[in-house]
Amino acid sequence: MIRILKGTVYMQNERSVIIMTDGGTGYLVACTKATTLPISETTQLFTHLAVRETALDLYGFSTESELHFFELLLTIPKIGPKSALQIMDQASISLICEAVSQNDAGRLSKQSGIGKKTAEKIVQELTGKIEMFTLLDSTQQSHTIPHYQDAFDTLITLGYNPNNIRIVLEGITGSTSTSDLVKRALKEIS
Repeated sequence: MIRILKGTVYMQNERSVIIMTDGGTGYLVACTKATTLPISETTQLFTHLAVRETALDLYGFSTESELHFFELLLTIPKIGPKSALQIMDQASISLICEAVSQNDAGRLSKQSGIGKKTAEKIVQELTGKIEMFTLLDSTQQSHTIPHYQDAFDTLITLGYNPNNIRIVLEGITGSTSTSDLVKRALKEIS
């Protein structure tokens, strides 16, 4: 699976970008309308590879958080990659999270232009799942160092409560590695 794509922006239009890698291969990547990348500049996109019978389609995002949200939308029945991308074009992640947490599909459909049935489906299907995304997102925003996310994932795997993990990790400073951070967090949680 292609998860991160790094290269030079060769061409861009409203719905896609072509990234030219160092090896000379150009990848066509579908992206949201909000993704604007300067031509001839080096960039990095977090990607999702959608495999179909007749095509391999890449969907790219500027941040890992956007990619995770896109993949969360894909868990909703009858919403494929193209639909998920359109939803992200019409509504911000924060608006969708607010609508889901407040169980307010009407707000989502009124403010974003997403149809009523789709908005109801999003709110219904993401209830209970959005909290985990919000916690992951806040952890990523609080800590730009990669080992914080690795430590969060490790502690989740060990079965600890996401709320407790986030609180403990935010309180730890001066950690230099994932293993050190996990050890210190385990002492705090225990």
